[in-house]
Amino acid sequence: MTSLSGRTALVTGGSRGIGRGICERLAAEGALVAVHYGSDDGAAADTVATIEAAGGRAFAVRAELGVAGDADAVIGAVGAGLRERTGHAHLDVLVNNAAVGDSDGDIDSETPQAFDRLFAVNVRAPFFLIQKALPLMGAGGRIVNIGSGVTRIALPGELAYAMTKAAIETLTRNVANQVGSRGITVNTVAPGPTRTDRTAHFLDPPEAQAMVAANQALERVGTPADIAGVVAFLAGADSAWLTANVIDATGGSYLGPKRLG
Repeated sequence: MTSLSGRTALVTGGSRGIGRGICERLAAEGALVAVHYGSDDGAAADTVATIEAAGGRAFAVRAELGVAGDADAVIGAVGAGLRERTGHAHLDVLVNNAAVGDSDGDIDSETPQAFDRLFAVNVRAPFFLIQKALPLMGAGGRIVNIGSGVTRIALPGELAYAMTKAAIETLTRNVANQVGSRGITVNTVAPGPTRTDRTAHFLDPPEAQAMVAANQALERVGTPADIAGVVAFLAGADSAWLTANVIDATGGSYLGPKRLG
C-alpha cells in the first residue's frame, strides 16, 4: 500500500518541469492525478503516458490560467474527470504549481501589462482555484502552494515575480487558519535553483553550476524530484500536524559565508 493510495490530486502546470515531477511522484505514491496544463498537448499526453506506463493513474486537464473563468474551467474539468474514473468528484490534494516568470521584473523596467499577467497567473489563479476546490475537499485534504526562494533572496530582475510568491506565502497562512477546523492543511514549498527544460540553458553551463555550488549549503542544482519529494510528504498522512508553513526547498541557498577569513 503506497502512501497516497485511493487519494486524488490536482497539480496545475503539471505537464513540464517541477509540475511534471510532482505529478509523477504523487502517482507513484498511489494517487489518481489530474495533470493540468495550459497549451502543450504533447507534453501533457507524454506526462500521462509516462505515469500510466509506470503503473499509475492520471488524466490531463487543459485550461488557460490568468483569464476570466479560469478556476471554474479547471475545477469543472477535474470534477468531471474524477467522476468518470471514481464515481465522485472528491479532491484530496491541490498543488498550485503553475506560474509565469516572463517579465523584466525590475522597478525601473517592469510594464503594467507584464505585471498584471504575473499576478493574474501566479496569485489570482491559485486564490480562486483554492476557493473552487475547497467544496470538493474534506478532512485530510492537503493544499500545497509552490512558492520560491526569491521571497527570501533579493535577486536582480525578480522583483515583480518575488512579489507574487510573497503573496502566495500570505495566502497560505490565512487559508490555513481558516480551513484548519475542517482538517485541511495548507503549506508552501519554496524551491531554489532547479533544473528543468526551461532553466537548463542558464543552469547547465559549468560557470553556472559553480556559482550555485558556491552559494548553497548543498552544492548542486536542484531537480524536480527534489521538490516533488517534499510535496509528496506534505500531501501524505505524516504531515497532518504541519500547516501554514513555508518549507524552504532551496538546498540551503544564500545562507551566508561558508567560512570566514
